[in-house]
Amino acid sequence: MRGVTADLVAPLWRTLPWRALAAAGTVGLLAAATPVVTGAAPAPWQTLLLLRGVALIGAVGLAFLLDDPARHLTAPVPTPRPVRQALRVALAAPFAALWWTAALLLVPSASRPPVGDVTLEAAAVGALALAGAAMAVRLTDEARPGPFVAASLLLTAVLVPLLAPADWALFVQPDDPRWPAAHDRWALLAPAAAALGALCGPEPVGRRGRGTARKVRGAGGPV
Repeated sequence: MRGVTADLVAPLWRTLPWRALAAAGTVGLLAAATPVVTGAAPAPWQTLLLLRGVALIGAVGLAFLLDDPARHLTAPVPTPRPVRQALRVALAAPFAALWWTAALLLVPSASRPPVGDVTLEAAAVGALALAGAAMAVRLTDEARPGPFVAASLLLTAVLVPLLAPADWALFVQPDDPRWPAAHDRWALLAPAAAALGALCGPEPVGRRGRGTARKVRGAGGPV
């Protein structure tokens, strides 16, 4: 299995949605650099709002990470789909970490929110995007669910602050007494989203069979 997994790295690298990831990364860094470019001195709440927007932009890019135009051909391969998806995440993770570090460094240090807490928020939002992508792959036959997942993520980001009870608020300010409790919830949300994504990884048995039949038909053989 280890040798097979290593052999998958190069093909997966070539099939990653680099355009979507690069577009989201570029837009996010441009947004983070806005105070530097304009010479503005944002208040702490403005910088926090900016970083939350940057994190959401990055998560929108991650919503496309599991898009695989060849998914119906790769369903019957010996390497399980969870391994292939984990490799995709592992290949993108170093770039995501460097990107987020750059975004933090671009915002003014005088108004920068607590780095650990805002990074936790960004990680949880990214994990939610990946969980949504994994769920879309699991529940549908769509090879490119990224646009739908990205739209759902944006809608969720709008609705949660409006509908969440005050006692369960996630998007609070550092000087708000609810800040520690909110980040306790973020700390639960991140691994819960990661676990959901992992649970959605395996290929359903019925769909695996359909994928094998589709491959045979494509080769011109009997079904």
